[in-house]
Formats: sequence, C-alpha cells, structure tokens
Amino acid sequence: MNRSETARPATVDASGLRELIDSGHGPRLLDVRTPAEFETSHIPGSYNVPLDLLREHRQELRNHLDEDVVLVCRTGARATQAEQTLAGVGLPNLKVLDGGIMAWQAVNAPISQGAPRWDLERQVRLVAGAIVLVSVLGSVFVPQLKWVAGFIGAGLTFAAVSNTCAMGMMLGKLPYNRGANCDVDTIVGQLRDSTSGRG
Repeated sequence: MNRSETARPATVDASGLRELIDSGHGPRLLDVRTPAEFETSHIPGSYNVPLDLLREHRQELRNHLDEDVVLVCRTGARATQAEQTLAGVGLPNLKVLDGGIMAWQAVNAPISQGAPRWDLERQVRLVAGAIVLVSVLGSVFVPQLKWVAGFIGAGLTFAAVSNTCAMGMMLGKLPYNRGANCDVDTIVGQLRDSTSGRG
C-alpha cells in the first residue's frame, strides 16, 4: 500500500491516549526518541525504538506489531517519520501522539523520570549555533569560513522543509545518546514478551 509522504498521519491527543490506557485497552506505545531522551522521561509501558533503528529494521519490527500502535517522540515530528516508515511496510492502525511527550507532560499524565539529559533538538541547536558563531567570528581572519555558516543555514532550511535532520541523526549515534539496550534483538524480545503477556 503506497501512501503519499505528505499525507497527515492519524493522531491521538494526550488526553485521549490517557483515557485509552486507563481503560485497559491501551495501544502499543513506541517511543522513537534516542535512548538518552527515553531514559530522561517516558510514558510508562512504552518501548524505546529509536527512529534510525526503526527505519533500518522496519520489516522485522512490523512482524511483531499487529495491534494498535501509537508513536511518540518529543513533539511529533520524528513520530510522523516513523509512521510513514511503518505504513510503508503495510502496518495498519498507526497513530502519532499529537504534540509528543511535551503534550503528554502538559496534561500531567503519568511519566517515568530518569536522569535529566539534553533532548536531541536542543543538542542540534547547540551544535548548529556553535558552528555558525565560530564560523562568523573566524571569518574575520579567514573570509572563506562564512561559507560554513551558510552551509549550516542551508542544512537547517532543508531540515525544516523536508522534516528531517541529518545533524540530529548523526548526533543520535553518539554514545551520549545511545543506551545499553538499544539493539534490535533486545527490542524484538521485549515486543515478543509483551505480546505473549497480552495473549
């Protein structure tokens, strides 16, 4: 089943998702943020499947996701990308948490807290801003450095238009953003165990 990449995914708001979970008929929750972001705070009962891993192993994950699935990230952008990826391999009943974990926290819904760490979007702003600042200051001595700042600006513009972020994907692979249990075998094992628990 082919879908237009511009089609808006089905969404569920934080209050609606909380009602579904409280009713005992909650969907499978996949949090596609980095392991570091997930460890900082996540919806209880959710599974961490980082976006890059989900893309790489979408077919294998699809085989373990038959019921309703809600995709979660910080604000909804990465979850929308994950929805497009999973819809592309024929997974039905996908929804995106509208507003992401930020919206979930805004309605004071239950949250599991861990050690605070910078989320990926904040890391991107720091790195991009630092590169631009150093390039502009350095261009006083080496005029060609202004093109580095221009390159970063073009990259950020493309990221906004395409709703992707190459810098974010690269930063997501750093050890700071990775967790010990962030491999497909561990994730598939967790999904398989929870499926047998539901049955």
